[in-house]
Amino acid sequence: MKKNRETYLYLMIMFSFCLVVIGMKTEAGIGLKPVLAEKTDGGSHSFFQKQKETGAPIQDLAKLTEGLKTENILLQEWTYYAREQVTDLKSEQEVREYAEQLKKKFPEWQWTEKNTAESWELTAVSPTSNHHTEMLQIMATHTKQPLTAYTVYRVSGKQWNEASEAFFKSPEFENRHSDIFREKPTVFACVKGLYSDTIDRALPETAKKLLSGFKATEIEALKEETFMSVSAASPLFFDSIDTKNENMNLQIGLRSEGLGGKTTVVVGTPIITIEY
Repeated sequence: MKKNRETYLYLMIMFSFCLVVIGMKTEAGIGLKPVLAEKTDGGSHSFFQKQKETGAPIQDLAKLTEGLKTENILLQEWTYYAREQVTDLKSEQEVREYAEQLKKKFPEWQWTEKNTAESWELTAVSPTSNHHTEMLQIMATHTKQPLTAYTVYRVSGKQWNEASEAFFKSPEFENRHSDIFREKPTVFACVKGLYSDTIDRALPETAKKLLSGFKATEIEALKEETFMSVSAASPLFFDSIDTKNENMNLQIGLRSEGLGGKTTVVVGTPIITIEY
Protein backbone atom coordinates (compact mmCIF):
# COMPACT_ATOMS: atom_id res chain seq x y z
CA MET A 1 0.00 0.00 0.00
CA LYS A 2 2.82 2.39 0.87
CA LYS A 3 4.52 1.65 -2.43
CA ASN A 4 1.29 2.40 -4.35
CA ARG A 5 0.87 5.70 -2.49
CA GLU A 6 4.42 6.75 -3.32
CA THR A 7 3.88 5.79 -6.96
CA TYR A 8 0.71 7.91 -7.20
CA LEU A 9 2.43 10.84 -5.54
CA TYR A 10 5.35 10.61 -7.95
CA LEU A 11 3.03 10.47 -10.97
CA MET A 12 1.08 13.48 -9.70
CA ILE A 13 4.20 15.59 -9.26
CA MET A 14 5.64 14.55 -12.62
CA PHE A 15 2.33 15.24 -14.38
CA SER A 16 2.20 18.79 -12.99
CA PHE A 17 5.89 19.37 -13.70
CA CYS A 18 5.58 18.25 -17.31
CA LEU A 19 2.60 20.52 -17.92
CA VAL A 20 4.56 23.47 -16.55
CA VAL A 21 7.77 22.79 -18.43
CA ILE A 22 6.92 21.42 -21.86
CA GLY A 23 3.49 22.66 -22.88
CA MET A 24 1.04 25.50 -23.02
CA LYS A 25 2.18 27.85 -25.78
CA THR A 26 -0.54 30.47 -25.94
CA GLU A 27 0.80 32.00 -29.15
CA ALA A 28 0.27 28.72 -30.98
CA GLY A 29 -3.28 28.40 -29.71
CA ILE A 30 -2.34 25.45 -27.52
CA GLY A 31 -2.93 25.35 -23.79
CA LEU A 32 -4.38 28.31 -21.95
CA LYS A 33 -7.88 29.18 -23.03
CA PRO A 34 -10.58 31.33 -21.46
CA VAL A 35 -13.34 29.78 -19.39
CA LEU A 36 -16.53 31.79 -19.12
CA ALA A 37 -17.04 33.51 -15.79
CA GLU A 38 -20.05 32.56 -13.74
CA LYS A 39 -22.94 34.99 -13.92
CA THR A 40 -24.36 36.41 -10.72
CA ASP A 41 -27.53 38.24 -9.89
CA GLY A 42 -25.63 41.07 -8.23
CA GLY A 43 -27.54 40.63 -4.99
CA SER A 44 -25.09 38.39 -3.14
CA HIS A 45 -21.84 39.48 -1.54
CA SER A 46 -20.46 35.94 -1.33
CA PHE A 47 -16.74 35.94 -1.99
CA PHE A 48 -16.94 33.25 -4.67
CA GLN A 49 -19.62 35.16 -6.61
CA LYS A 50 -17.46 38.21 -7.21
CA GLN A 51 -16.27 38.35 -10.79
CA LYS A 52 -12.61 39.23 -11.15
CA GLU A 53 -10.30 40.37 -13.89
CA THR A 54 -9.02 37.54 -16.10
CA GLY A 55 -5.57 36.27 -15.21
CA ALA A 56 -4.85 38.70 -12.37
CA PRO A 57 -2.63 36.78 -9.93
CA ILE A 58 -3.97 38.55 -6.86
CA GLN A 59 -7.51 37.46 -7.72
CA ASP A 60 -6.63 33.80 -8.19
CA LEU A 61 -4.53 33.69 -5.02
CA ALA A 62 -7.26 35.46 -3.07
CA LYS A 63 -9.85 32.94 -4.24
CA LEU A 64 -7.63 29.98 -3.40
CA THR A 65 -6.67 31.22 0.05
CA GLU A 66 -10.28 32.14 0.82
CA GLY A 67 -11.34 28.66 -0.27
CA LEU A 68 -8.96 27.08 2.23
CA LYS A 69 -10.08 29.45 4.96
CA THR A 70 -13.73 28.60 4.34
CA GLU A 71 -12.96 24.91 4.88
CA ASN A 72 -10.94 25.63 8.06
CA ILE A 73 -7.68 24.65 6.38
CA LEU A 74 -4.59 26.35 7.84
CA LEU A 75 -2.59 28.05 5.07
CA GLN A 76 1.06 26.95 4.98
CA GLU A 77 2.25 28.40 1.68
CA TRP A 78 1.06 30.32 -1.37
CA THR A 79 2.89 30.59 -4.68
CA TYR A 80 2.67 32.74 -7.78
CA TYR A 81 4.51 31.11 -10.67
CA ALA A 82 5.17 32.62 -14.12
CA ARG A 83 7.01 30.83 -16.92
CA GLU A 84 8.03 31.81 -20.43
CA GLN A 85 9.79 29.83 -23.14
CA VAL A 86 12.47 32.07 -24.62
CA THR A 87 12.19 31.44 -28.34
CA ASP A 88 14.27 34.28 -29.79
CA LEU A 89 17.57 33.17 -28.22
CA LYS A 90 19.26 30.65 -30.50
CA SER A 91 22.35 29.64 -28.58
CA GLU A 92 23.45 29.04 -25.00
CA GLN A 93 25.78 32.01 -25.31
CA GLU A 94 22.82 34.28 -26.09
CA VAL A 95 20.98 32.88 -23.05
CA ARG A 96 24.02 33.59 -20.87
CA GLU A 97 24.19 37.16 -22.19
CA TYR A 98 20.51 37.61 -21.42
CA ALA A 99 21.17 36.27 -17.92
CA GLU A 100 23.94 38.83 -17.43
CA GLN A 101 21.46 41.58 -18.27
CA LEU A 102 19.12 40.26 -15.59
CA LYS A 103 21.98 40.16 -13.08
CA LYS A 104 22.49 43.89 -13.61
CA LYS A 105 18.78 44.53 -12.99
CA PHE A 106 18.82 42.56 -9.73
CA PRO A 107 22.29 43.13 -8.24
CA GLU A 108 21.14 42.62 -4.64
CA TRP A 109 19.73 39.15 -5.30
CA GLN A 110 21.79 36.05 -4.50
CA TRP A 111 22.81 34.28 -7.73
CA THR A 112 23.90 30.65 -8.09
CA GLU A 113 24.85 28.71 -11.23
CA LYS A 114 24.40 25.02 -11.96
CA ASN A 115 25.90 23.32 -15.00
CA THR A 116 25.34 19.64 -15.89
CA ALA A 117 25.77 17.50 -18.98
CA GLU A 118 22.10 18.08 -19.86
CA SER A 119 21.43 21.70 -18.91
CA TRP A 120 22.64 25.05 -17.66
CA GLU A 121 20.71 26.88 -14.94
CA LEU A 122 21.03 30.20 -13.18
CA THR A 123 18.97 30.88 -10.05
CA ALA A 124 18.50 34.10 -8.11
CA VAL A 125 16.76 34.61 -4.76
CA SER A 126 15.61 37.98 -3.46
CA PRO A 127 16.81 39.44 -0.15
CA THR A 128 14.90 38.28 2.92
CA SER A 129 11.45 39.82 3.31
CA ASN A 130 8.88 39.63 6.10
CA HIS A 131 6.10 38.97 3.62
CA HIS A 132 7.35 36.92 0.66
CA THR A 133 10.32 35.51 -1.24
CA GLU A 134 11.04 35.99 -4.94
CA MET A 135 12.98 33.59 -7.11
CA LEU A 136 14.18 33.90 -10.71
CA GLN A 137 15.52 31.08 -12.89
CA ILE A 138 16.96 30.96 -16.39
CA MET A 139 17.34 27.44 -17.79
CA ALA A 140 18.75 26.13 -21.08
CA THR A 141 19.31 22.60 -22.42
CA HIS A 142 22.65 21.38 -23.78
CA THR A 143 21.41 18.37 -25.65
CA LYS A 144 18.46 19.52 -27.74
CA GLN A 145 18.64 21.41 -31.01
CA PRO A 146 17.29 23.93 -31.50
CA LEU A 147 18.00 25.32 -28.05
CA THR A 148 15.24 25.07 -25.43
CA ALA A 149 15.33 27.85 -22.83
CA TYR A 150 12.92 29.00 -20.13
CA THR A 151 12.61 31.90 -17.74
CA VAL A 152 10.75 31.29 -14.48
CA TYR A 153 9.72 33.85 -11.86
CA ARG A 154 8.18 32.75 -8.56
CA VAL A 155 6.80 34.62 -5.56
CA SER A 156 5.92 32.66 -2.44
CA GLY A 157 4.88 33.37 1.12
CA LYS A 158 3.55 31.75 4.27
CA GLN A 159 0.69 34.15 5.01
CA TRP A 160 -1.80 35.83 2.70
CA ASN A 161 -2.58 39.29 4.06
CA GLU A 162 -2.75 42.96 3.15
CA ALA A 163 1.01 43.13 2.64
CA SER A 164 0.84 40.24 0.16
CA GLU A 165 -1.97 41.87 -1.78
CA ALA A 166 -0.18 45.21 -1.74
CA PHE A 167 2.90 43.70 -3.39
CA PHE A 168 0.90 42.33 -6.33
CA LYS A 169 -0.78 45.72 -6.78
CA SER A 170 2.49 47.64 -6.62
CA PRO A 171 4.54 49.13 -9.50
CA GLU A 172 7.40 46.95 -8.21
CA PHE A 173 5.55 43.79 -9.21
CA GLU A 174 4.57 45.25 -12.59
CA ASN A 175 8.21 46.15 -13.20
CA ARG A 176 9.26 42.60 -12.41
CA HIS A 177 7.39 41.32 -15.44
CA SER A 178 8.70 43.97 -17.79
CA ASP A 179 12.25 43.44 -16.50
CA ILE A 180 12.20 39.64 -16.63
CA PHE A 181 9.94 38.50 -19.44
CA ARG A 182 10.29 39.23 -23.12
CA GLU A 183 6.64 38.52 -23.95
CA LYS A 184 3.62 37.31 -21.95
CA PRO A 185 4.38 34.44 -19.55
CA THR A 186 2.12 31.57 -18.55
CA VAL A 187 0.90 32.15 -14.99
CA PHE A 188 -0.05 29.73 -12.20
CA ALA A 189 -1.35 30.25 -8.65
CA CYS A 190 -1.13 27.59 -5.95
CA VAL A 191 -1.77 27.24 -2.20
CA LYS A 192 -0.88 24.56 0.33
CA GLY A 193 -2.59 24.02 3.66
CA LEU A 194 -3.23 21.65 6.53
CA TYR A 195 -6.49 20.85 8.24
CA SER A 196 -6.08 22.39 11.68
CA ASP A 197 -7.98 19.51 13.27
CA THR A 198 -8.10 15.84 12.42
CA ILE A 199 -10.95 14.86 10.12
CA ASP A 200 -12.98 11.68 10.35
CA ARG A 201 -14.03 11.41 6.72
CA ALA A 202 -12.42 9.72 3.72
CA LEU A 203 -10.44 11.71 1.15
CA PRO A 204 -13.11 11.49 -1.61
CA GLU A 205 -15.61 13.20 0.72
CA THR A 206 -13.04 15.88 1.57
CA ALA A 207 -12.29 16.42 -2.11
CA LYS A 208 -16.01 16.66 -2.83
CA LYS A 209 -16.38 19.46 -0.26
CA LEU A 210 -13.47 21.37 -1.78
CA LEU A 211 -14.85 20.97 -5.29
CA SER A 212 -18.20 22.26 -4.09
CA GLY A 213 -16.56 25.28 -2.44
CA PHE A 214 -14.83 26.19 -5.69
CA LYS A 215 -17.99 25.39 -7.70
CA ALA A 216 -15.88 22.92 -9.64
CA THR A 217 -16.77 19.83 -11.66
CA GLU A 218 -14.45 16.83 -11.50
CA ILE A 219 -12.85 15.82 -14.80
CA GLU A 220 -10.55 13.01 -13.71
CA ALA A 221 -8.97 11.75 -10.51
CA LEU A 222 -6.35 9.47 -9.01
CA LYS A 223 -7.70 7.87 -5.85
CA GLU A 224 -5.88 5.89 -3.18
CA GLU A 225 -6.60 5.29 0.49
CA THR A 226 -4.35 8.08 1.82
CA PHE A 227 -3.67 10.05 -1.38
CA MET A 228 -5.91 11.66 -3.97
CA SER A 229 -5.56 14.13 -6.82
CA VAL A 230 -8.41 15.68 -8.78
CA SER A 231 -8.43 17.64 -12.03
CA ALA A 232 -11.49 19.86 -12.37
CA ALA A 233 -13.12 22.79 -14.11
CA SER A 234 -14.38 25.84 -12.19
CA PRO A 235 -16.10 29.03 -13.42
CA LEU A 236 -14.13 30.98 -10.79
CA PHE A 237 -10.87 30.79 -12.75
CA PHE A 238 -10.26 31.88 -16.31
CA ASP A 239 -7.06 30.24 -17.55
CA SER A 240 -7.26 26.55 -18.41
CA ILE A 241 -5.50 23.75 -20.22
CA ASP A 242 -6.99 21.16 -22.53
CA THR A 243 -7.16 17.59 -21.30
CA LYS A 244 -9.12 14.94 -23.21
CA ASN A 245 -11.20 17.62 -24.96
CA GLU A 246 -12.14 19.29 -21.66
CA ASN A 247 -10.95 22.55 -20.14
CA MET A 248 -9.19 21.92 -16.83
CA ASN A 249 -8.37 24.93 -14.67
CA LEU A 250 -8.24 23.56 -11.12
CA GLN A 251 -6.18 20.82 -9.55
CA ILE A 252 -6.59 19.53 -5.99
CA GLY A 253 -4.18 17.22 -4.18
CA LEU A 254 -4.91 15.55 -0.83
CA ARG A 255 -2.59 13.48 1.34
CA SER A 256 -3.58 12.11 4.74
CA GLU A 257 -1.88 10.26 7.56
CA GLY A 258 -4.86 7.94 7.72
CA LEU A 259 -8.38 8.23 9.08
CA GLY A 260 -8.34 10.62 12.03
CA GLY A 261 -4.87 11.92 11.09
CA LYS A 262 -3.68 15.19 9.59
CA THR A 263 -4.54 15.96 5.97
CA THR A 264 -2.44 18.11 3.64
CA VAL A 265 -4.28 20.01 0.90
CA VAL A 266 -2.78 21.60 -2.21
CA VAL A 267 -4.92 23.54 -4.70
CA GLY A 268 -3.66 25.16 -7.89
CA THR A 269 -4.94 26.92 -10.99
CA PRO A 270 -4.73 25.82 -13.68
CA ILE A 271 -2.47 23.11 -12.17
CA ILE A 272 -0.52 22.44 -8.97
CA THR A 273 3.04 23.82 -8.86
CA ILE A 274 3.86 22.95 -5.22
CA GLU A 275 5.23 19.55 -4.23
CA TYR A 276 3.48 17.82 -1.33
